Amino acid sequence: MTQSGSAERIAYFDAHGVALTEDIMPMDGVDESVLAGFAKLMEAGADAEGDAERVRCLFRQPGPQGLSLCRAWFKSGFILPRHSHDADCVYYITGGSINIGNRTLSAGEGFFIPKDVPYSYQAGPEGVEILEFRNAAQFNILFGNNDERHWNRMADAIRDHAPDWSEQTRPPLARKN
Repeated sequence: MTQSGSAERIAYFDAHGVALTEDIMPMDGVDESVLAGFAKLMEAGADAEGDAERVRCLFRQPGPQGLSLCRAWFKSGFILPRHSHDADCVYYITGGSINIGNRTLSAGEGFFIPKDVPYSYQAGPEGVEILEFRNAAQFNILFGNNDERHWNRMADAIRDHAPDWSEQTRPPLARKN
């Protein structure tokens, strides 16, 4: 991620970005139940190396008017733990699809999640690549509302889809009409 100067200057970045680390996205709410849930996912075959997901921060502009742009790629069937962030976020799907709530959103569509609103979604059959635009350079991730049923659903998705993940490539990008 290449950035230069203050908010008054042009800042450049590339598609590679940097991994989300604790200084960009600190984890909150990691208690015994969350640790047990993550252990269940590992037992189901989740790869600690991130075989099912890749999230990169492409751009950060620190300061009181902070901004960030992240790109996430989740492979087919991957389910995110329920979580929230302490910053508003606009999501734009560049490839693939997701199931969120009772809707399916595809490439070229998006959604808005206000700060502190818990959510989860599941990547579609081709996986999903999604851009995340936040009004903060640093934002937390707060795990919550992941009951046993949700952890089991995530673990089942890993068991069902993980054998195919090593062969999967990014979903096709949105096409112009």
